[in-house]
Amino acid sequence: MPPRERRRGTALALLGVLAFSGSFPATVHAMRGFDPWLVATGRAAVAGALALICLVVARRPLLPSRRDLSAHVLIALGVVLGFPALSGLALDLGASTSHAAVVTGLLPAATAVYAVLRTGERPRPLFWAACTAGALAITAFTLTRQQSHASWPDLLLLGALLSAAVGYTEGGRLSRRAPGWQVISQTLVLSLPVSIPVTAVLALTTPVAPTPEAVAGFAYVSVISMFLAFVPWYAGLAMGGIARAGQTQLVQPLLVLVWAWFLMGERFDPVTVAAALAVLVCVAVTQRART
Repeated sequence: MPPRERRRGTALALLGVLAFSGSFPATVHAMRGFDPWLVATGRAAVAGALALICLVVARRPLLPSRRDLSAHVLIALGVVLGFPALSGLALDLGASTSHAAVVTGLLPAATAVYAVLRTGERPRPLFWAACTAGALAITAFTLTRQQSHASWPDLLLLGALLSAAVGYTEGGRLSRRAPGWQVISQTLVLSLPVSIPVTAVLALTTPVAPTPEAVAGFAYVSVISMFLAFVPWYAGLAMGGIARAGQTQLVQPLLVLVWAWFLMGERFDPVTVAAALAVLVCVAVTQRART
């Protein structure tokens, strides 16, 4: 890509990160009125309906080609079902928004590692050293929070970031051949046979308290986090390169901390801020070492 296109890709990726950064606070608000599982599957169902409309209006295929089917399944398992469910459960079990932001701060490094394994690249030893340092920083942070061992929320957050790494990488690869909005739209439509019936059952069998706050949070994670944010994000990864444009994820943990403070009144100690900054530095080194 020419430099101008790479810069445009980075800008688009940054726009996607800005949209993603509100996901944790919005999820917490949504779960104050809806079951965590209902939030996770319901957001996929609502986004899938929007994606279906967009594909029909644009006269694009509703489902991916057989060639790309396996990649779309991985995206669905990673970011349509996996990340929302695992991160939502972690928040429901007591993880604060700021805590989740720090733990998932390793997402750029996890995405880079998966991309390396997927594409067969051979990064320098500095790359692996920085990844290890970031993992150790997160481990130390979780241990200081739990005193002796990582809790279920931490394990769920780890699974969430690994799921997202797979979904981000596969989506970035496919967006080199098709528009980013089409990639996420076809994945969401592919997920509808699961998301719609499960959402319907959960809506009938779990407590529902649709307060304005809960509805607003659910609307955000459904329309923005699950659909619109992926449009500039996947386009940015394709135009700017997964390694280069992926560096925009570095600001996400700090943005989440800002939203947690501004929207939810959360207070976090210097250790949380220091951990977020340590992860930012480690991930920045991985990105530079890889490129």
